Amino acid sequence: MAKEQTPAPSTAAYLEKFSRFETPAGQPQWLLPLRKAGLARFAELGLPTLQHEDWRFTNIAAIARLPFSPVFDPANGVTADALKDFAFAQQTGSRLVFVNGHFAPKLSSVKNLPAGVKAGSLAAALASDAAFLEKHLGKYAASADNGFGALNQAFFLDGGFVHVPAGKIVEEPIQFVYVSTTKHSGATFHPRNLVIAEANSQVTILESYVSLGGSGYFTNAVTELFAGDNARLEFVKFQDESADAFHMAAFHCEFGRASNVNVHSFALGAKLSRNNIRAKLAGEGLECILNGLYLTRDEQLADHHMIVEHAQPHCASHEYFNGILDDKSRGVFHGRILVRPIAQKTDAKQTNKNLLLSDDAGADTKPQLEIYADDVKCTHGATIGQLNDESIFYLRSRGISPETARRMLIHAFAGEIIERIQHEPAREELDKLVWARLEANPHLAEK
Repeated sequence: MAKEQTPAPSTAAYLEKFSRFETPAGQPQWLLPLRKAGLARFAELGLPTLQHEDWRFTNIAAIARLPFSPVFDPANGVTADALKDFAFAQQTGSRLVFVNGHFAPKLSSVKNLPAGVKAGSLAAALASDAAFLEKHLGKYAASADNGFGALNQAFFLDGGFVHVPAGKIVEEPIQFVYVSTTKHSGATFHPRNLVIAEANSQVTILESYVSLGGSGYFTNAVTELFAGDNARLEFVKFQDESADAFHMAAFHCEFGRASNVNVHSFALGAKLSRNNIRAKLAGEGLECILNGLYLTRDEQLADHHMIVEHAQPHCASHEYFNGILDDKSRGVFHGRILVRPIAQKTDAKQTNKNLLLSDDAGADTKPQLEIYADDVKCTHGATIGQLNDESIFYLRSRGISPETARRMLIHAFAGEIIERIQHEPAREELDKLVWARLEANPHLAEK
């Protein structure tokens, strides 16, 4: 059976919605040209189809058919009590909550920040810190390589904004919490996050996408990350949206000399999700870890696509992505390590492992190396399969039941990813959450 093709989007529908931005109130003058450039880029690119090499494993026809309905007005009625059971709800530190894409000040709190550190709504920052944002917003995501990124550039309304000046250390994490409540099919949110950690600074960001009964909606997020020289930045993204939601996200990152950056992605929810990660290693001697876990069931699809550009020498990048797939679900991993001619002494590793709990589950994986330097150490590898019979036999020979042996191996497979989170409270919480999610799977102990 031929794969369903993505219908061409109606540009007119997007142009009509965009008219709202033609006379923006309280927006800096430089923002409208940025938006128009995004819309023009979308008109040029359209939405990706299966004919695009980077999208040949991920059919977004269901998204293209949705009525494009940006949510321009804030939602009411969400209480703090409704958020208390979500991931990271009990973590200390500042918390920025967005409901249906709009900042919710009554649900948010900013506290215990060092002098000079800013954390808040991007929309508010555009009014109060426009000159600073002009230097950064859109710089790291300057070349939208697909229509989703271009749409975000044209239609974003709000998102998380964090600026950590040089030398400042933020001890407690800063949270971005995106909550959906809408049941309107095609309701679309375009969150835009901007995180700037200047030289010798340190910060941890915890981002989560969750649902309060929302269904049929589409999240299209873009995050721009900058880590200056010697900065320490950890970003943990947790996506657990409703079973019939759609989620597209892009990370555009630039890292400075001797910085240390960890970016983690946990994809548990949404009918279809994709994370596009673009990381530029722009300074010598830095180290970054890109790390992810996806748990899928029913007919879910989780896709991670990344390009790590080694643009300077003596840099290390390590990518680890594991998938646990059940029922008829699918996982996709497409990673490319790009080593520029100047980037001698590069140390790059890329690993993707997929564990299939069902004969009907599947994975498509394509790790790649593109190397233009001759003094490098680069490796890549991928595996797709079920639990190793020899490992199960080894545990059984020590008196462990087959069911317990399977549970131990599956939890260890997920734990490889979780243990790389440096922020201990977040690591412990995600470990418990993933453990509970796996234990709730009736197929966990089945052969």
